[in-house]
Amino acid sequence: MSYEITGKLIAKYDTVQRTETFKTREFVIEKSEDIGGRVITNYVKFQSVQDKTALLDRYNIGDDIKVQFNIKGTKWNKSGVDNYITNLDAWRIEAVKLGGPEAAAEVNYNDVPPTVEDGVDDLPF
Repeated sequence: MSYEITGKLIAKYDTVQRTETFKTREFVIEKSEDIGGRVITNYVKFQSVQDKTALLDRYNIGDDIKVQFNIKGTKWNKSGVDNYITNLDAWRIEAVKLGGPEAAAEVNYNDVPPTVEDGVDDLPF
């Protein structure tokens, strides 16, 4: 099952080579919500693994991002005691603009093809 959250990137760490074939990278976003007139701030730490560790390279501290992630849980037993760990595994990151209507996707009019003028169509098909 996939989840997503939007927040401000406040920390990103170096990639760590855990084994010869496994690497991880962690990062933290800040998520603030107004609940009944009181602002509650949460700090959420994610990890990315393998080729996904490069996802953070294009983002800077302070950027607003949307993170899509999976929840992964592991159980292990040590000395007769069960232990559990939960990871939030990020698999996609996108830049976002937070705010009002101006936060809608921007249109780049250079990407729109020109109109046909005076019956002249310079398209090859």
